Amino acid sequence: MSVPAVSFEFFPPKNLEASFRLWDTVQVLAPLMPRFVSVTYGAGGTTRELTRDAVGTLHKNTGLNVAAHLTCVNATREETMQIVEGFATAGVTDIVALRGDPPKGEGQFTPTPGGFANSVELIEALSATGQFTLRVGAYPEKHPEAADQGADVDWLKRKLDAGASEALTQFFFEPETFLRFRDRCAAAGITAPIVPGILPIENWKGLRRFAEACGTAIPTWLDDAFGKAIRDDRQDLLATALCTEMCETLMSEGVDKLHFYTLNKPELTRDVCHAIGVTPRTKLEKVA
Repeated sequence: MSVPAVSFEFFPPKNLEASFRLWDTVQVLAPLMPRFVSVTYGAGGTTRELTRDAVGTLHKNTGLNVAAHLTCVNATREETMQIVEGFATAGVTDIVALRGDPPKGEGQFTPTPGGFANSVELIEALSATGQFTLRVGAYPEKHPEAADQGADVDWLKRKLDAGASEALTQFFFEPETFLRFRDRCAAAGITAPIVPGILPIENWKGLRRFAEACGTAIPTWLDDAFGKAIRDDRQDLLATALCTEMCETLMSEGVDKLHFYTLNKPELTRDVCHAIGVTPRTKLEKVA
């Protein structure tokens, strides 16, 4: 198996301590020469300015290809495109375009008056500028608001047809979940790269709650395994082994790109990358 190309997702810091943590995370993972790193947008657009600042700082000071997350939430079209102009002025050429989660306390997404109604409209506007490489989200398991899995694939195709060039999936716990999704996408005529989103399990109890909230299936065997590992204080060892095994299975099925959700905690991601052959390189050795 060839060594996969990797990318990493960070979230913007909300205080000084978190700023140091983000910088430490970048320093640990940058030597792995990622294709790009992305910076998230908080639910309800709550970290809009923090995201903009973090993207600009990382782009200016690290030499990494930095992708900014952008959503449709709590902003008019004009306000959103002003943010986009700011990214372009700062030299940022990659955007992860998302509808975004509704603000806290609101059960469902409601378009802002004068704003983009959905991610397809946002992607069309971004694509029309001709300035950005656009990536979008994908759901290997049914999105909580989708009628069925077929509707998720159809919506992904619309986003790609609107101008996006690549999709990054939500995390999942078993490789077969992604592989079945990839097959459905291929059957629907999707030819753009679909990159699996990998989330090393730093905190099983917290991640389990998050998975339940977003509809990610939790295998019984995984719940049992972490219950035993936590009792034995071996959860990090188990997390590294399971994540490595999943990545290797995906690679054996032809997956050549992996996108890691780091949660600004780099050690497990670094260890998994090393285990699958992604090791520190010079820029001359960078994987395309």
